[in-house]
Amino acid sequence: MRFFLRLSLILVCCFFVQRTDAEQLEQNQFSKYSQKIAGSDLVIHMVPITGGQFKAGSLLTEKGRKEDEGPVHQVSVDDFWMGSYEVTWDLFELFLYRETDHEISEGDREVDIQIDGISGATMPYVNFNKPGYPLINVTQYAAATFCKWLSAKTGHFYRLPTEAEWEYAARTNSEKAFPFEANAIDDYAWHKGNSSENLQKGGLKASNKWGLYDMYGNASEWVLDSYDPNYYKEIGGAKNPVLFTDELYPRVVKGGSFKDDIDKLRPAARGFSDKSWKKRDPQIPKSLWWLTDATHVGFRIVRPKVAPPKAEWEKYWGKPIKEY
Repeated sequence: MRFFLRLSLILVCCFFVQRTDAEQLEQNQFSKYSQKIAGSDLVIHMVPITGGQFKAGSLLTEKGRKEDEGPVHQVSVDDFWMGSYEVTWDLFELFLYRETDHEISEGDREVDIQIDGISGATMPYVNFNKPGYPLINVTQYAAATFCKWLSAKTGHFYRLPTEAEWEYAARTNSEKAFPFEANAIDDYAWHKGNSSENLQKGGLKASNKWGLYDMYGNASEWVLDSYDPNYYKEIGGAKNPVLFTDELYPRVVKGGSFKDDIDKLRPAARGFSDKSWKKRDPQIPKSLWWLTDATHVGFRIVRPKVAPPKAEWEKYWGKPIKEY
């Protein structure tokens, strides 16, 4: 009898240990990680952003508010990882020169495309970039194609954030203009008043509560969405909203830059692209990759916790649109 009692206790203990290990494994699947880039010693630090509902846009009383930031509307986003830093020049350089394309990450792969089928970027007209500094003067197509290349190389699905995901990550569950006290802006952001109107090395300011650096200022950041000033009047209650169009202009940028006044760094503020960003582009048709007159624009990446079906991948990675 004692033997069977001991055996039962052992079996019960084993069951709970296995269950605990399984639960721990499931929890660990959504934690911060460092994405290694095969063939280099560079990594991309990714932090988990637990999804949820939030109020996007700004109230009429918010200082610096513009009409396209309203009305305030409830939206929700699913879990995703976001790059802790803006993509730097040395990371983009791996995509630009493509010398390690034959080396890819081993293990489980949710993306199964070949790197040799991905377009390569041309060289920039003027190199404004250096290691450790955010990549700038890059088109949205170039940013999206970098994500496609990174996905093929790592086997994980990477893309640009949606406007809703970006604002959610910048707000950190705050409904105020900034998720910190207004007089603390210099602790978190590079802007016109403290940058000497120069791009700064990434990560020198404090991170927000998610662990994201330079979300406010330094380089403005591309998101997936096309820009529509009336869009917020149409998407109240939406889940994972994103606006896709076939028009090249305008597309949304978020976060403001080192050239901007503080009001433009607010999570609710909406910037957007314009043809003037390539005014001096000598190429005909104009470059798919570089912006001659927007040296403030960069990007950061996200990875959804649940990758979309293969049929939708190209929608997120975009297509080239020639302009003359």
